[in-house]
Amino acid sequence: MIIDCHGHYTTAPAELQKFRDAQLAALKDPRLAAASAPPHISDDQIRESLEKAQLRLQRERGTDLTIFSPRASAMAHHIGNESTSLDWSRVCNDLIHRACGLYPENFVAVCQLPQSPGVPPANSAGELERCVRELGFIGCNLNPDPSGGHWTSPPLTDRHWYPLYEKMVELDVPAMVHVSSSCNPNFHATGAHYINADTTAFMQFLTADLFKDFPTLRLIIPHGGGAVPFHWGRYRGLAQDMQRPPPEEMIRNNVFFDTCVYHLPGIELLLKVVPVDNILFGSEMVGAVRGIDPRTGHYYDDTKRYLDALPLSTADRTKLFEVNARRVFPRLAAILDRRSAAGRD
Repeated sequence: MIIDCHGHYTTAPAELQKFRDAQLAALKDPRLAAASAPPHISDDQIRESLEKAQLRLQRERGTDLTIFSPRASAMAHHIGNESTSLDWSRVCNDLIHRACGLYPENFVAVCQLPQSPGVPPANSAGELERCVRELGFIGCNLNPDPSGGHWTSPPLTDRHWYPLYEKMVELDVPAMVHVSSSCNPNFHATGAHYINADTTAFMQFLTADLFKDFPTLRLIIPHGGGAVPFHWGRYRGLAQDMQRPPPEEMIRNNVFFDTCVYHLPGIELLLKVVPVDNILFGSEMVGAVRGIDPRTGHYYDDTKRYLDALPLSTADRTKLFEVNARRVFPRLAAILDRRSAAGRD
């Protein structure tokens, strides 16, 4: 089985954005609040939005299952207040639940958290629990910078985040460390803010003892780890100078990278420096980069092609495409095991 660990509902029906627009308009004029009622989206609209995009690409690229979450850039936790974020998150998560329910063989759900600047992360635990226990979600996306590019929150290793981690450990679900849109003009969202956040998160983990306090906590750093693979020697040296564990030891059971790197040399480097046990196949298809590379004639985000081009062992290829995802997402493994058992009956 080929499991894509990184997919967002970037093609959601237009009614979702209309709801968001009405919600934001009501922030400026409370008299418009009635206009921000939950969107009416039919099952056929959901099917149409997926059949021509993510599902078509799954078939064309030969992947089986996508771990699917709301559009990351649209989380925009810096907009409005805690109530705004909760309402928006619940609408987005409920839509993901419906999409995965219509295509259970193709998608499994990960939730958006209702984070808000200055609000304790513990306040997001309720929505996480609802999504996992009631809706069957298998993980969440955790924004390390709810301020949208101004980085007003403490580092991810600060006790500020511990109540949310405690809930994640209780539910046995991982988080993908994924920022949202940037309201800081210095940082282009997908070209800078995303990559900065990936790199920043890794350095935070390297300098603290988070995983001594949470030995079973699992966090995925997307987009190939940002700048981390390219500067692996720097991180090894910094860890040595600070008398910290080497990077490969620090990440062993807790930190993982995906393969959302959009050229072959980048994938080759990722696999040369990061242990294969800590890498999950991911594409973020129909995401930040949607075009076709004129040098190859293929979509930039068709990351499976890059892995297929490498001389990997069968064991390593299986880890990248399936085994590691099962290990990082135990609730996914349970779902797949139940399906397999049902197929044998």
